[in-house]
Amino acid sequence: MSRPMRADAQRNRARVLAVAAETFASEGLSVSVHEIARRAGVGTGTVSRHFPTKEALFRAVLLDRMEQVVLRANALAGGEDPGDAFFAFFTVMVDEGAANRGVVDALAGAGYDFQADAVESKYDVMEAWRRLLERAQHAGAIRADVDIADVKALLAGCLDRERHAPDPTARARMLAVVRAGLRA
Repeated sequence: MSRPMRADAQRNRARVLAVAAETFASEGLSVSVHEIARRAGVGTGTVSRHFPTKEALFRAVLLDRMEQVVLRANALAGGEDPGDAFFAFFTVMVDEGAANRGVVDALAGAGYDFQADAVESKYDVMEAWRRLLERAQHAGAIRADVDIADVKALLAGCLDRERHAPDPTARARMLAVVRAGLRA
């Protein structure tokens, strides 16, 4: 039986996660654990006690983000017109990717297998998106010949458009093209 974490250890862990999330989002996966520790105001050993590897740290950050995204998809599925819900979620995913280089790196397969964690439904972003797609297709809002792999490829294209520099105008244009191409 493990002991409860001390209050200062809980604060340090939370601070490391917050700084790591911000750093991975702005700089991608290339940032070092040492740099994250420095920015969090803790030693590298403190980070290592909570997260033995950089991959473990990124996994904790990504799992939290994936859970939040799945909750957003589920909320959209429960309340909006199926077509609007699908496109709203597509926009969420593009905006998330534009704001978070770490997620983009993970989606591109750069050193993290996020699909391995998606076995738990609360982390399965693609399954939540697949449900939105199927619901929109059944409502006649999205082309019937599109599958989730097509949607993921369209997302990758939208994210690649802004890979080197944010461009909200290009993002809006890409989203408009995707909407026009996917409508039934």
